[in-house]
Amino acid sequence: MNFEKLTAYIDSLETRYGVPAADCIIMKDYEVIYRHMAGHADHDKQIPLAGNEYYYLFSATKVITMTAAMQLIEQGTLALEDEVSKYLPEYDSMRVIDRAFEFNVFPMQMPTRDEPSHPAKNKIRIIDLMSMMGGLTYDIASEAIKDAIEKSGGKANTRELVRAMAEMPLICEPGTRWSYSLGHDVMAAVIEVASGEKFGEYLNAHIFEPLGAKDILFTDDSIKAAAMYNFNFMDGTMTPIPQGNHYKLTENYESGGAGLMSTVEAYVTVINALANGGVGANGARILSEDSIKRFMQGVTTGEALNDFKSGGKGAYSYGLGVRVKDRMESGRTPIGEFGWDGAAGAYALIDPINHISLFYVQHILGFPTVYSEIHPEIRDLAYDGMGI
Repeated sequence: MNFEKLTAYIDSLETRYGVPAADCIIMKDYEVIYRHMAGHADHDKQIPLAGNEYYYLFSATKVITMTAAMQLIEQGTLALEDEVSKYLPEYDSMRVIDRAFEFNVFPMQMPTRDEPSHPAKNKIRIIDLMSMMGGLTYDIASEAIKDAIEKSGGKANTRELVRAMAEMPLICEPGTRWSYSLGHDVMAAVIEVASGEKFGEYLNAHIFEPLGAKDILFTDDSIKAAAMYNFNFMDGTMTPIPQGNHYKLTENYESGGAGLMSTVEAYVTVINALANGGVGANGARILSEDSIKRFMQGVTTGEALNDFKSGGKGAYSYGLGVRVKDRMESGRTPIGEFGWDGAAGAYALIDPINHISLFYVQHILGFPTVYSEIHPEIRDLAYDGMGI
């Protein structure tokens, strides 16, 4: 193995793009075969990365939430075809806006609570939540959410805020279109009801503790995270910003879509288990091989698949809450490789064919180049270094 090109690329990120800090780890089977970090943990650039920093995972949280959902599906506690209203009754009578929603126009015109709408013909199912086909939006500032937060004095919990989300009309019939949404936040509430455990407690008891992943948790403002930045489109600069996760809607809310923070080593411990048939390095099994195979298959088709591919994910389709490699026309990873990324630049790659897990982090919000250029380059240089 020779990772010289990958190391040189990571070292060049600050010069090329202005990335102040980056950390990358690769595991094959249960061995760390590569770890390299570059840059500084503080805004003043006085403290070099040490490797034990915490990062906000944002949407890389979704891989964990989907793992929890698949555990319950394995056990027969949930089923993909179950209607969400079986667990969350407020989702039984949803409404769809009358106007034709424009999916690929930004900024999207989010629905208002009282705009013209009609009863949905289709019920939202578990598979619709997992595959982002529930007709929901990603509007965390909706009228219903704001009202619920205000009425609770900023203390509304996961179940209460997800109940509020059901007050907003859908943008399309469930099961017909792909739209990135709060569906995985709703799944967190489903998991709470189905398991009888608070979402965070469920993750600790059934994923983190069995694997020995100690340093992964829902955002705790008392824990200092690595310095975070915001990308400025006007001049291309990285502006230092205070630490914090804007998806932590209240002190009691646990976002299934974006709520976790973690060290690099803790997160890779989890995805390494997924890359090795559901079994962690310590021998703990968190999923069956059949569940891993389900993650390796796309579920979006037709117009929904076109919706997803319009986001620029190349040779990928969308499956049960993860991107799934479905063609070999680009990239060196095999068909079936899956994973996801996060709003501050986190990138999770899970390759059950070669038993490879890769996790990369940086801490910059609003920086689209990380998805279109940096992640694919890191992926391909990693596989080049492994000779695969």
